[in-house]
Amino acid sequence: MYIPSSHMENVSAAMQEPFPELTHLELSSSDEAVLVLPDSFLGGHAPRLEFLWLNRIPFPALPKLLSSAAHLVQLYLINISHSGYISPEEMLTALCTLTSLAVLHLDFQSPRSRPNWASRRPPTPTRSVLPVLTNFLFKGVTEYLEDIVSYIDAPLPFFNQILFDTPQFIQFINRTPALNALEKARVAFADGAARVNFSSLTSGYGELTVKIPCMELDWQVSALKQVCISCLPPLSTSDLYIYMDKVGYWQDNVENMLWLELLHPFTAVKNLYLSKQVAPRIVPALQELVGDRTTEVLPTLLNIFLERPQPSGPVQEGIGQFVATRQVTNNPIIISAWS
Repeated sequence: MYIPSSHMENVSAAMQEPFPELTHLELSSSDEAVLVLPDSFLGGHAPRLEFLWLNRIPFPALPKLLSSAAHLVQLYLINISHSGYISPEEMLTALCTLTSLAVLHLDFQSPRSRPNWASRRPPTPTRSVLPVLTNFLFKGVTEYLEDIVSYIDAPLPFFNQILFDTPQFIQFINRTPALNALEKARVAFADGAARVNFSSLTSGYGELTVKIPCMELDWQVSALKQVCISCLPPLSTSDLYIYMDKVGYWQDNVENMLWLELLHPFTAVKNLYLSKQVAPRIVPALQELVGDRTTEVLPTLLNIFLERPQPSGPVQEGIGQFVATRQVTNNPIIISAWS
């Protein structure tokens, strides 16, 4: 339900009584100055609620309502403003009761919309076990994320967040065995953001995604390198895909060493897929792997797949040189077309 701000007060007043049979509630507003939902909304009780979506709808008493929603499966809190802020401690207390939760999205508007982190209290050491959580998206400050994931155990989340120095997040991944067995990685560079996505080749669900808002290509490569090295456990990825959008937009200002540093954590990769836009940038970096450095990067690589139409000229020559160098060290590589 989309609610104009002029109608919000009427809707809120009409929903002060309990709705014991309510299973699906979706409220959204484009106006950031809408009325804050009171503690008495829905009578503070929603025992059959399974789906809840609040977009720009401040509801400070939400944890109280969630504590009664034992059957909640999907929770979306989108564009959380200062007036709708819920502390990590309150959020964790609410999550403790949501054992059926499969989808959790927490999306804060901006760092300015949240209280001063210097004055925050750390959460109480109560663990939230979410046995069926498979989709977890977070957009907000890293400190909030750290406070949340340090006390959550879950089977396999889909995760989306900008991360660098996040030890609790790393421990969260290490406590989630399935995240250490994601065999497929996709690295994508686009106008305005870079993204690395990990998924399973055998399972049809569960992903780990990190997205970095950033404009310049060299910054994007550097940011993803830091994510892969500093924020993730040793990678067991066997298939690596690298894409790039808008070839005419990018400046060729990425040093070969930076590309190699991005590839370095992928020590288990056997199959490398390069899009036609990214191949001319990565192949020159691979050409530098000669002598003692031959297997310094991608030591287990067996196949390189080049997107059709296959490149010609310097790219083909560079690939040939890289393959020949690996052949000399008894590490043969097969080049194939990727359609």
